[in-house]
Amino acid sequence: MKISRGLRNNNPLNIRRNGTKWKGLSEIQSDKEFFSFIDASWGYRAAFITLRNYFLRHSLKTLRGWINRWAPPVENDTENYVRFVAGKSAVDADAELCITDASLMQRIVSAMSWMENGVPAKAQDVKKGWQLAFG
Repeated sequence: MKISRGLRNNNPLNIRRNGTKWKGLSEIQSDKEFFSFIDASWGYRAAFITLRNYFLRHSLKTLRGWINRWAPPVENDTENYVRFVAGKSAVDADAELCITDASLMQRIVSAMSWMENGVPAKAQDVKKGWQLAFG
């Protein structure tokens, strides 16, 4: 079975390379488009921080708002992404989210990882990512 790019890069939500100097980056960044992390928990950490920034800096307070920015319609079937994540995480796509609710956020990021990689996320990696981000 072929391993997805996100899992190969320990970047389960496929965060694109930019100028961010994330903690936990692999020394060698061999993928020209997406970050590579030393393990998946650091990739999840980056995802949690990115979603928090969507909420705080961009006033995106709903799952639909996050995913429209994360996976824009010009590149993705965004509505399918929203439905998938809302269903897997048991979240109303248009309800305002509580970004400090660890259980909620871990369900959402786990579902996003599943959407990105085609396989369920490893709960221990997601939980460790949350702990690395917000301890």
